[in-house]
Amino acid sequence: MKLFRWRGRGEAAQTMTTPLAQAMALYQAGRYAEAEAEARSVAAARSRPRDDTYAPLALGIAALAAGAQGRHADAVTTYDALLPVFGRIFGAEHPQTLKLRSDRAQALSALARHAECEAECGAVARVAARGTGPEMALITTAARNGQIFALTALGRHSEAEALACEALAAHREPDRFTLVLRLGLARSLNGQGRHEEALAEAERADELRRRLPQEQRRSETGAVKVAMATALLGLGRATEARPLAADAHDACLAAFGPDHRRSAEAKALLDRIDSA
Repeated sequence: MKLFRWRGRGEAAQTMTTPLAQAMALYQAGRYAEAEAEARSVAAARSRPRDDTYAPLALGIAALAAGAQGRHADAVTTYDALLPVFGRIFGAEHPQTLKLRSDRAQALSALARHAECEAECGAVARVAARGTGPEMALITTAARNGQIFALTALGRHSEAEALACEALAAHREPDRFTLVLRLGLARSLNGQGRHEEALAEAERADELRRRLPQEQRRSETGAVKVAMATALLGLGRATEARPLAADAHDACLAAFGPDHRRSAEAKALLDRIDSA
């Protein structure tokens, strides 16, 4: 789950007037290659002053955009280079640094480095939970979402379920954060063979998805349909699961391209249905 709070140190939250505005707008519109190019252009133009905040922030957006195109290893390489820079400029417990750590951890999970993701997301969430203000609350939620995904990937489904329920209780807004937490809960329930409950959670997530702005719906459509199709397949309803899985794969390809983790997950589910 990605947050957008990209502003310079000490600057008011008027992000659409910053040098990052165009890159952010392109990213949020799903134009990831253009967003990456724009962000790298901003970083190059502002690279000379050692303490310029916008150059590293722009590279953070470039890393997000690279990951959204399925270039997860490239994203992690950029994050690794940025971590000491963010620590020096912003401080170890600043929201920008914690956000970067959360984004990096979730890129690790896309590379199947789930144990590292789980540990780092847990560490970020613990630090952010001690902070105050809306940014820290959102970072906590985003990190918990990454931790939930990693726990399910590690087969620790009951832990993932408990953490998802805890996070949902703490975050009650009907927004994209709640949607992804419900998907995490559905994933954990599917992992425990509780497919009826998983289907109900995935359907709740789909209701939320339909109420989101278009730019947010686009990136979550495939994940919602994967969760629903997985539950239906577990219930022995393969004829209903198959078109949903096909739609999920098409949605992931349209949003992220063939190399992204979500596209691979949807394709694996589709192949599993077809081979059953």
